[in-house]
Amino acid sequence: MKIGVAGVGRIGSMHAANLAALTDVDQLVLYDPVPGRAAEAAAALGGAAAAVEAVDTVDDLVAADGVLVATPTDTHPDVVRRAIAAGTPVLCEKPLAPDLSSTEALVDEIEASGVPVLVGFQRRFDPATAELHRRLRSGEAGSVYLVRAVCNDHLPPPKEFVATSGGLFRDCLIHDLDAVPWLVGDRVTEVYASGSVLVDQAFADAGDVDNAVVTLRFAGGAHALLSASRHDPVGYDCRLEVFTSRDSLATGVDARTPLRSLENDGPSPEQPWESFTDRYHDAYVRETEVFLDVIAGRVANPSPPRESLVSLRLALACEESARSGGPVSLEVPA
Repeated sequence: MKIGVAGVGRIGSMHAANLAALTDVDQLVLYDPVPGRAAEAAAALGGAAAAVEAVDTVDDLVAADGVLVATPTDTHPDVVRRAIAAGTPVLCEKPLAPDLSSTEALVDEIEASGVPVLVGFQRRFDPATAELHRRLRSGEAGSVYLVRAVCNDHLPPPKEFVATSGGLFRDCLIHDLDAVPWLVGDRVTEVYASGSVLVDQAFADAGDVDNAVVTLRFAGGAHALLSASRHDPVGYDCRLEVFTSRDSLATGVDARTPLRSLENDGPSPEQPWESFTDRYHDAYVRETEVFLDVIAGRVANPSPPRESLVSLRLALACEESARSGGPVSLEVPA
C-alpha cells in the first residue's frame, strides 16, 4: 500500500516510523506545512523497508491509498475534506476539528461521503484495553459497578504548548472520556468536574488547570472516577480499574507502573514509563495496523467519527461543571 502522512512533528514522525516498518506498506509519502521538515523526516527513514519520499502539497498526499493526519488541529478539517473528496481513507489524530460545531459538521460530511475515517484515540487499540472491552461487552465480566482511571503526565508540557492545548479536559482527559464510555457501553447522564492549579502558574495564566477530577454517572447507575495531573514525579501513569459484579480488572498495572507501594512485599517500579508514546507504543503500532485493515476492507472501523463527539461533549461538560462548581446533566443529542 501507499500511505501518506500529513504532519511530521513528534506524533507524525512516530506514526511514519511505525508505518514504514509494516510489511503491507511499500511506499510512504510525507507532507508537512513547515518547509523542509518532510524532507528531513523522509531522510531519517531512509533505512526503512518502505520507499519514503517527501511531497509538497496535500493534493499529492491524498492520491495515496490512505492518509494519516497529524498536522495542527485547526488544519485537520481541510486535510480530511480533501482526502474524502478523493475517496481516500483517513486516520486522523484527535480531535477531528477545533470545536464542537465544526466537528459535528465534519462528521456529517464524512458519513455522507462513505469514506472510512478513523479517529486516533489510541487507547482503543491498546491490547489490554481491547481485552477489557471484550470482557465487558461480552458480558463475561458481569455488570459494571465502578470505573477508576488515572492519567498523569511525568513532566509538564512546554509552556508554549499550554496556551494552545485546548485545556486539560480536552487535551488530556479526552482520552478517558472516550475510553470509559466505550468500555462501559452506556450513556453518561451527569458530569461533575473540579480542577486546580498546583504545578505551574502558567496553566492559570492560560485559563487552564493542571490537576482535575471528574465523576461520570451512567444511565444504568454505574459511576466512573477520573483524575489527571500534568506532573507525576515518579513517571507517566495511565491506568484504569473496573469493578464489576463478577470481577475486578485493570489495565496499565505492571512492573513499570509509577507507583511505590509501602507494603513490605509491594512493587516499586525500576523503569517507570516516561511518556504517553512510551506507555502506548504497542497501541500506536496496532492503530496503524488496524487502519490498513480498514482500508483493505478486512475489519470494521473501530473508532468512527460519530463516536468522537461523545468525548468532546463530555469534555465541554467538564469545563462547564468546573466553572460553575456544580454537576451538569446531559441530554441525548438529537
